[in-house]
Amino acid sequence: MQNQLSLNVSLLRRRVPNLTTAAKAVGLRPATVSNLCTGKISVGRAEVRTLVTLANLANCSLDELIIQGGKLSMIETGIKSVDLFAPIVKGGINGFVARAQVGQLVVLAEITQNLKEKGFETILWAPDKEFTGLSDLEGFIDAKVHSIEDAFAEVSLRDEKEKIILQVDRSFVVSGDLYQLRERFEAEGHPDITTILFDPSGTAVDEEDPYGPLDTMCYFDIDLASRGIYPAIHPVQSTSLLVEEDSLEDRHSTVNRKAKKLLRRYKEIRVLLNSLGKEKLPEADLELYTIGERLEAYLSQPFYVAEEFTKVKGERVSVQDSIKDIEKILAGYYNDLKPAELKYKGKVS
Repeated sequence: MQNQLSLNVSLLRRRVPNLTTAAKAVGLRPATVSNLCTGKISVGRAEVRTLVTLANLANCSLDELIIQGGKLSMIETGIKSVDLFAPIVKGGINGFVARAQVGQLVVLAEITQNLKEKGFETILWAPDKEFTGLSDLEGFIDAKVHSIEDAFAEVSLRDEKEKIILQVDRSFVVSGDLYQLRERFEAEGHPDITTILFDPSGTAVDEEDPYGPLDTMCYFDIDLASRGIYPAIHPVQSTSLLVEEDSLEDRHSTVNRKAKKLLRRYKEIRVLLNSLGKEKLPEADLELYTIGERLEAYLSQPFYVAEEFTKVKGERVSVQDSIKDIEKILAGYYNDLKPAELKYKGKVS
């Protein structure tokens, strides 16, 4: 990938912690600012007025605000739906958006467990109060902290800072504490720490911009959860800068786009099928529906951290195996299999 112009999002976050609110106050649309930060809108397509206003907010020059963006890198989790639809940006800010009781903390625990085997250490930064399911997550982390000082100390103690995962409760984003912490990291010369934001209260899902600009947003689907399909990660609403900036391998990006397109249409056909009946749908739609059913089932996955409850052995699937399987599903190779035969399995081929 050739270098592209992009916003210096790190600088914006440091100097304007409540970026969404500040942008709105000076007449910029929060969605526009968020899309510029995530790369959904390229800098080349942005209005000059918007860029100048952002530079003024950050008290910097346009040269400081606009940078040549290098290639981002992904942290592979072994979770099919995460790695395909919401790949984690190394050194970036990644957010989980979910209602309560749809499995966000279970996904977080599985990511923690899987990355531990790759040498990553996880620090949990959460308020000193009880949340349903949070105690289960604590069994997999390396340290738990409640303040900026303790979070800074725990990170500083570790030598391999590129292999630190900082899991942060949303309250520290709203308060601005997270951005103060990242500013301290930069002042000490620490590299950007990979951060995953989560919201155990489940209220962030109702906010227009729940965490401010993100590098990856992993959005959870209550419809999938209600049908017992886990992890309940929304394949269409989940996004990542890795996809938007073409920082993934071509094959990965192609499968991401094709799978999203098919699943978007599948969800529409599913509504029509439930309301009109199978006999009133064209053959082409029924064929897409068949493939969508199998892809949706394949994206479910047994987790190691849930083995005690599901009695199903957990499985990790490499992103290359996921891509290979999904290519075959999209091409109709597994139309002879029932969706149930693909559900809660690891790789197929």
